Amino acid sequence: MSQGGVARRRGEEPAEVVLTATNSVTVIDRVRSGDADLGFTEGPTIPKGLRSKVIGHDELVVVVRPDHPWARRRRHPVTPTELAGTPLVSREEGSGTRHALTVALANALGAATAGIPVALVLSTTSAVRAAVVAGAGPAVLSELAVSDDLASGRLARVSLVGIDLRRTLRAVWVGSRVPPAGAARDLLGHVTSHAR
Repeated sequence: MSQGGVARRRGEEPAEVVLTATNSVTVIDRVRSGDADLGFTEGPTIPKGLRSKVIGHDELVVVVRPDHPWARRRRHPVTPTELAGTPLVSREEGSGTRHALTVALANALGAATAGIPVALVLSTTSAVRAAVVAGAGPAVLSELAVSDDLASGRLARVSLVGIDLRRTLRAVWVGSRVPPAGAARDLLGHVTSHAR
């Protein structure tokens, strides 16, 4: 999905700002190739060869339908071993969310941890949320992305133990210490002034 907008400084021609939602690997590739001036990622590492600035923090949460057995497990939280052995509704390879979960499981269980078993792979967070609501299985998603679903009771947050699912949100670009003057720098300034 793309969103567009216009950025303008006093006395300058308008600059078009186009925002496209895609996975972190694609964002990094587009910034490196020059197809994008600025990108936003949520992976656990700083992409090599790119400049970056932390713009916020997030936590991944395990979510299920409210009638799922995991939703009622308060006294016995789900462990990393259980999570790693359960087929999940997941984002595609290359997504920062999936990569962050893989790294967190490897940190909790050891580097030799196999990949995440998947019940269903989807290319957007909205599609993953809808699949969980429809009963396709548990998912691990951004707390920011599911906050409304948790507040409304459409999804339930699962209690976990023994795994750190916090992550850093970054802006990335090529070149100097700050993005070049213009729309990209203005957008980064706007994002950082409103960061969580």
